[in-house]
Amino acid sequence: MLFWIVLAVVLVLALVVLGVVGYGVFGAFGRLGRELEAAEREVRPLLEQAQATAARAQEIGDRS
Repeated sequence: MLFWIVLAVVLVLALVVLGVVGYGVFGAFGRLGRELEAAEREVRPLLEQAQATAARAQEIGDRS
């Protein structure tokens, strides 16, 4: 009888640990997604400026 009680407690604890780990992993993925979106918002103006500069350089090069 004691064996089944210990087994049940161990299984419940294992499920709790797995739940905590899963919650942490999914939370980390959510934070990573938000960080990537923020980085993209910050880099987009630089990318557009670089593309405009490259287009302007090509335009000047074509005239030469």
